[in-house]
Amino acid sequence: MRVYVPLTLPGLAEVHKTGELGSGPLVAYAVTPALREWYLSDDIEELEYAALSRAALASLRLLAADPGAPRRRVVVAVDVPDGAAAADPDRGLDPAALGEVRVARAVPLAKAAAVHVDAGDAEADVAAAAEALAAADAGDDDAQFVVDGAEDHELLWFATQEIPNLVGSGD
Repeated sequence: MRVYVPLTLPGLAEVHKTGELGSGPLVAYAVTPALREWYLSDDIEELEYAALSRAALASLRLLAADPGAPRRRVVVAVDVPDGAAAADPDRGLDPAALGEVRVARAVPLAKAAAVHVDAGDAEADVAAAAEALAAADAGDDDAQFVVDGAEDHELLWFATQEIPNLVGSGD
């Protein structure tokens, strides 16, 4: 099963250093029954893109909580065994939790399929979106427009071998 783990660049640097994603339980996003119902598609690529987009929004939330992190959303696509990720049935239809799953244990970075990161030209829009997120959550339409502006930027795909360059360690 493919899951999408939201991070920040400092979080990715830590993952690179330790060789694993989190110590569990790890919050990730995947194609869940609720996401399928919400998205109304049977195309697995479209559904996985929707799960990736949900993880990108969660990465934006991490950025809002960490003002020192570079303003670039980061999502790691990881393959975990079926059954390793479970959706919380109590939150399954909560719009804020669509696609959200918990992975019980740490996941080796070696299981990562790819890393998705904003391009440098997205930083201004991502910074504005991180700042506007709380107001958007409170129902401010103008703030929601700013948050949506970050979503207009496609995350770039990187091979896991490129992580050292992304986090600046160069090893």
